[in-house]
Amino acid sequence: MPELQLLRADHAAALLAFESENRAYFAAAIPDRGDDYFARFDEVHRARLAEQETGTCYFHVLVDPAGEVLGRVNLVDVADGGADLGYRIAERATGRGLATWGVREVCRRAVDTYGLTTLRAAADLRNAASRAVLARTGFTVNGQTRLSRGPGLTYVLRLQP
Repeated sequence: MPELQLLRADHAAALLAFESENRAYFAAAIPDRGDDYFARFDEVHRARLAEQETGTCYFHVLVDPAGEVLGRVNLVDVADGGADLGYRIAERATGRGLATWGVREVCRRAVDTYGLTTLRAAADLRNAASRAVLARTGFTVNGQTRLSRGPGLTYVLRLQP
């Protein structure tokens, strides 16, 4: 199992490799980050670290023993005891339970480390794998939404200390 690490400056090269290698795979299910993200990656990475320093976001990477990034699990828009959850797993690492494990671990940290009480998420109706991860980790459907690619569901998880 990889290790879940809070994003650091020294993750930059491995994170850029992860995002670049999986760009087409991710773009098939979620909006592409765009060419500017990759062209300005160092600047974007520093900006994410600055956001994390303020406590408004917590970015995590799933790192294998060789230092390769296999996934991301992030908490963004942290405010009033809640945050939005987002995650992505490398194509070659899917089907091994990493998303479920990573989301569970971030939920634990959300309570124990970040003092959060509620997490929110959304998933495209066509993304059965993402919806399954949310269900396995205790999220419940609480509404419908329109995502950039079409209809989706919104989820909530009330965290227990």
